[in-house]
Amino acid sequence: MSFDLKSLELFVRVAALGALGRAGEEMNLSPTATTQRIQALESALGTKLLNRTTRAISLTTDGETFLSHAQQILDCVESAQASMSSSQQHVTGELRVTASASFGRSQIVPHVGEFLRLYPDISLKLDLNDSMTDIVERGYDLAIRIGSLVPSSLLARKLSPNRRMLVASPGYLERAGIPNSPGDLKNHSCIVLGESRNWSLADGSGNITDIRVAGSFTTNFGEAITDALLQDLGIGLKSVWDISEHLVTGRLVPILPDYTALPEWQIWAVRPPTRVMPLRARAFIEFFEEKFKTALNRG
Repeated sequence: MSFDLKSLELFVRVAALGALGRAGEEMNLSPTATTQRIQALESALGTKLLNRTTRAISLTTDGETFLSHAQQILDCVESAQASMSSSQQHVTGELRVTASASFGRSQIVPHVGEFLRLYPDISLKLDLNDSMTDIVERGYDLAIRIGSLVPSSLLARKLSPNRRMLVASPGYLERAGIPNSPGDLKNHSCIVLGESRNWSLADGSGNITDIRVAGSFTTNFGEAITDALLQDLGIGLKSVWDISEHLVTGRLVPILPDYTALPEWQIWAVRPPTRVMPLRARAFIEFFEEKFKTALNRG
């Protein structure tokens, strides 16, 4: 079995973009060369990685498994290259990062002082907002994003799982009762983020239940959901990092704890589509990846 790093990088880009031609263009490959490289990779692995139709390209089950390994290989190579050069390069310069307001304020800002003391020659510009900023157009080095990523030319590195759970206040549960199954949610007031009222929950065996929920309050701002929960207005779906304090104090309690909310979300560091990552961006990612290991998903 043999294949080169360029074929691995091509496969990762095809998976990210959902398009063979665009991935090939990024790497200055002709359509024929692009197809040949993917076919050679599949031949070397002895399995089909991509489902190809005239309209779309998607990963096979084996393709999804191999994708995580391919990303790890490329990250290791990139880390090795950075470590070889870091001894000769000083970590310096302006670092421009954007993140959602709630997450940035609670999970990034508290560690900024330590980060800048560790890297005193970095100048950090942190933009906190809840809009989906075009980081290439706006000149950002990194964006911290939560959820499922849509196909794009951006490069992404997973920093942490983003565990979510159903919660409510003791006051609401005393008044309305405790749901014992996903179906019981139809009889409760559910606080919804955005326009979607469809929730999906998976049990420990992987069985999925889809529920269309209803309630008297809907908002596009995550912190407003927390405020509404604390006012006994209903049941909400929240990231654990966002409500950990209230779980500890008992102001909010888990609902249906044996179920997992779908889709499962991740926390990503997203950067422009250049293979070489600035040392200051790598320093930020590695610093906060370590912080998130202990700070997130408790509860």
